[in-house]
Amino acid sequence: MIYLQLFLEFAKISLVCVGGGYASMPLIQAAVVNTYHWLSLSEFIDIFTISQMTPGPIGINAATFAGMKIAGLCGAVCATAGFVTPSIFLCIALAKIIFKYGDLGAIHGILNGLRPAVMALIAAACVSFVLLAVWNAEDIPENLAATFDPKGAVILIAALAAVRLKVGVIKVLLASGVAGLVLGLVAT
Repeated sequence: MIYLQLFLEFAKISLVCVGGGYASMPLIQAAVVNTYHWLSLSEFIDIFTISQMTPGPIGINAATFAGMKIAGLCGAVCATAGFVTPSIFLCIALAKIIFKYGDLGAIHGILNGLRPAVMALIAAACVSFVLLAVWNAEDIPENLAATFDPKGAVILIAALAAVRLKVGVIKVLLASGVAGLVLGLVAT
């Protein structure tokens, strides 16, 4: 039963996800963390991090890793199949429509309307991730000062600065991991 649930949930996510892998993260989080409680937010963020570091599309990687964590190898296969199946059919149908009617203003209007919504989805995921990284909380804590993690804040600010300076993503991730290890060892 869990395999069918994984397939259907990730198929549903894929069906409504517009804007690429990063836009799918809040939808995956809502399903596996908030709705079904298959994973904690911390486990999901670990999956998100690993999904970024491994080759391939982040949404598919996240589906695979989440399925594996939830139900083993068969869970990974079901979640991945669920995530890619609707996309295959949607891509074929949309490609036909865009190639045939792509010059119409309505198509451009729809695409322009979807961009801000995709950015809102990505921003919502970012807020959740910052709360966990800097305040070790899944929601805004009542006492911000009590739960503030200065090590997380330093790594976040340094990583944002590095990205702004166009440092490669792999270098930023590796440096952040090393910084987390060093700061963790120094704190103990």
